[in-house]
Amino acid sequence: MARLPYLDPASAEEKARKIYEDLPAPLNIFRMMLHSPTNMRSLARFGAAVLGRQKLDPRLRELAILRVATLSKADYEWTQHVPIAIACGAKESEISAVRKGDLDSLDPEVRLVIRFTDECVHDVKVSSGTFEEAKASFSSQEIVELVLAIGFYMMIARVLETLEVDAEPAAPEMAASFRRTSG
Repeated sequence: MARLPYLDPASAEEKARKIYEDLPAPLNIFRMMLHSPTNMRSLARFGAAVLGRQKLDPRLRELAILRVATLSKADYEWTQHVPIAIACGAKESEISAVRKGDLDSLDPEVRLVIRFTDECVHDVKVSSGTFEEAKASFSSQEIVELVLAIGFYMMIARVLETLEVDAEPAAPEMAASFRRTSG
């Protein structure tokens, strides 16, 4: 049970309510964020940029997000992003390997993204070796976008877990919206 009550969108500040109404799904995380309307506006814009406007391959982004969810023990984040990952082209075998941390079964590009994610989450600063490998495989823009996606979903995991946001079934409309805009 959530540590704070979910706000009814009808009672939220007008600008926040409009943002909420424009979101692809009425998820608990968004109803919780209505408590902070100013941050909700910024969060929604930044989340939309991460999920829909990055140059970074959406499949790689989603596998990194799933790794963050695993390392953060954020089941809500995991549940919502598995269908998005699949819509962006991730295979069930990749998703399972990311959950288990079984890097050997992944292709080299995914293995690099997962290692980069692990180091960023655990050590804050990615090692020189991993960073040099990333520079050889990705553009500067893609590297920055990967770091931003990891950091954003680390923050979301902390909101979800600290406030004990109740998990709900995956929202198919979320995956459908990214099937259209990503990959």
